[in-house]
Amino acid sequence: MKLIDSKAKLPDTDKVTVNLGLVDLAQMDLLVEEGFYTNRTDFIRTAVRNQLQQHAEAIRHTVLRKRFVMGLQRYSRAELERVVAAGEQLEIHVLGLATVEDDVTAELARAAIASIRVLGAFIASPAVKAALADRIHT
Repeated sequence: MKLIDSKAKLPDTDKVTVNLGLVDLAQMDLLVEEGFYTNRTDFIRTAVRNQLQQHAEAIRHTVLRKRFVMGLQRYSRAELERVVAAGEQLEIHVLGLATVEDDVTAELARAAIASIRVLGAFIASPAVKAALADRIHT
């Protein structure tokens, strides 16, 4: 999980470094040179999307089994106050981006959130991240 400062612009991409063999790179460059792809990045994005599409059913089953929410999930002060008032705690599982709004105090976050697991990025204030540090699972 990538922790992002709450003041930062919401990311829509993230950088990944991949080491590939010279023969694979040469073949990729040949396809780019022949006009099949705009550049190496276009080739890699297409390959990743194809693999995700090929495994879409397995992803769907895993998301359901592990009770992940896909996409963007925001946690507001009002929502977390309702959770605490009900005497409950959240177990947050997000596949994508989870944000805790800036007006949520560290104390409220700690009272409302039992655990958090995000595959993607987690945005919260430094105080909230510190308060939840022992509850964040990567």
